Amino acid sequence: MDQRSIFKSCKELRREQRCLSRKYEHYKKGGSTQKNIQKQKLKVQRLYHRIDNIRTDYINKTIAGIVKTKPSYITIEDLNVSCMMKNRHLSKAVASQKFYEFRTRLKNKCDEKGIEFRIVDRWYPSSKLCHCCGVIKKDLKVSDRIYRCDCGYVEDRDYNASLNLKDAKTYKIV
Repeated sequence: MDQRSIFKSCKELRREQRCLSRKYEHYKKGGSTQKNIQKQKLKVQRLYHRIDNIRTDYINKTIAGIVKTKPSYITIEDLNVSCMMKNRHLSKAVASQKFYEFRTRLKNKCDEKGIEFRIVDRWYPSSKLCHCCGVIKKDLKVSDRIYRCDCGYVEDRDYNASLNLKDAKTYKIV
């Protein structure tokens, strides 16, 4: 995703929404016209549409890049998005990633290309499991970005989780 264009568009959206809000307040006091409010609403709608298109384009390009490597299977983790949305610090970022759209488009692309699509249960300890020795590290915090095991295995936490998802024994084929 082109982070600069998203950031720029979101900044412009905030500015245009403030302008729309001011026009509403001015209209309530008898100042601004309804036509000016409609024009401002259209600007805000266009910006929302632009941001949505940028994110959808990123999803499509990412899926095309994954499928282009022609893997025999693709494994993803079933995430509890509804609980992630309850966290007020994460909800905006989670909503903007479009997890459901990514999953459905990836599934459709896998069906189209004949790739096996696997979904691992949300309770599978992919991040806490050592890929080398198989020990589950119970005291791992979200802030720990490097996975360090007692067996000497040191790796990036996300990379370790991806290796564990690749080798997962229990999954559901969709």
